[in-house]
Formats: sequence, structure tokens, C-alpha cells
Amino acid sequence: MRAMILAAGRGERMRPLTDSLPKPLLEVQGKPLIVWHIERLAKNGFKDIVINIAHLGDKIPDYLGDGSQWQVNLHYSDEQKSGALESAGGIKKALPLLGDKPFLVVNGDVFCDYEFDNNFNLHGKKAHLILVPNPPHNLKGDFGVKGDTLLNAAKEMFTFSGIGYYEPSFFKDTQLQKSALAPLLRKAIEKNEISGEVFNNMWHDIGTPQRLKEINDDKTTSTT
Repeated sequence: MRAMILAAGRGERMRPLTDSLPKPLLEVQGKPLIVWHIERLAKNGFKDIVINIAHLGDKIPDYLGDGSQWQVNLHYSDEQKSGALESAGGIKKALPLLGDKPFLVVNGDVFCDYEFDNNFNLHGKKAHLILVPNPPHNLKGDFGVKGDTLLNAAKEMFTFSGIGYYEPSFFKDTQLQKSALAPLLRKAIEKNEISGEVFNNMWHDIGTPQRLKEINDDKTTSTT
């Protein structure tokens, strides 16, 4: 299975830190966010990792290289000319690099100890999302879950972690343009095409300088 790390965003809420550095290269506990992902993906058997780039994009391949230091192959999907295509558009552009089998996608700005599954089976679904308990900045949540089927509305809602497994066909009707992932997911959820599960261990959305500082100040937080 191949994996994709979404790393093209401008990181507006992270300014001024992201005025000179792409958000995935910001350091958490002495290591760039994106390196935490690459190391865990490599540990879990992923060999080919696609990274989309846009804002200050050249800095990411300049820093990471071809992936050989982690014994993986890094492939770059370049959105610098078009501008960041958001999640769905970015995945659509990267499909030729992701192949014709199910693949994993993870947001480049989350910090977690989720163990990526290189052998995940979608069991006929179009996608499988990893949900987490709602953090303070998203108390209303995004999706509900009944058994292993996702719901757009439920008594108890959870937050989408930014981690998901997808069939390539899920994006076949997506246009190669700037487009968000949430509307696609909600339409598919209405058709019972998306499964999911709740992950209750360590997960953080590094969305603001304050959240980054809090995690770096918390010596008990680690993905190891």
C-alpha cells in the first residue's frame, strides 16, 4: 500500500511561523512534523510515500530528499504552479503516483501515535476514516459512527483525524482543481459507502502557534 502526506497548505493560522517555513517542517519535540509521519510509515512497512507541495514547496524535498535515509521512496506531487489544490484536489492530482490500489492519506499537520496499517482492507467501502474524540477547537465534531459505518449526524459526534484509507475510484469524478474533501465524504456517507473507527490514543492537530507551543512544552507527549 502507498501513502500520501498532505503537505501543500499555506498554514494561515500558523503565521508568522509559516511565512518562511512550510507547516509540515515545523518542529515538534525537536523533529519536523512530517518526519514523525515518515518514520512511522516506514516502521509500519510503507515503502512509497507521496507528498504534495505548494507553499514554499521546494523546501520540503530539499530537506527530505528521496527518502533513502528512512529506507523509503518519496514522490512529490507539485502544486506550486496551480497553487494548493486543497485535500480532494491534491489527492486527485497525485493519483498517478498513488497507483490503482487502496492507499492511505494523512494530514501533514497532525501529531499522533496512530499505527498506520499497510495491509488495511476496505471490505468494499470507498473509504475508511479514523476519528478521534473532539478536541477543544472542534467540540461539535464532524461525523458519527454506528458500528463501523459513518454517519453525517448522530447523537455522539467525533472529529475526523485527517487519517483515512481510500479506493482510487472514490476520486474518479473529482475535477483537477481546488476542492475540499469533506463534501465528497458527506455525499458518500449518505450512500453508506464510508466506514470508520474511533482512535482514542494520542492525537493533536497542530493548527496554531499556541497548540504547537503547548505540545513542545508537554514533556509527557510523545509518539514513541
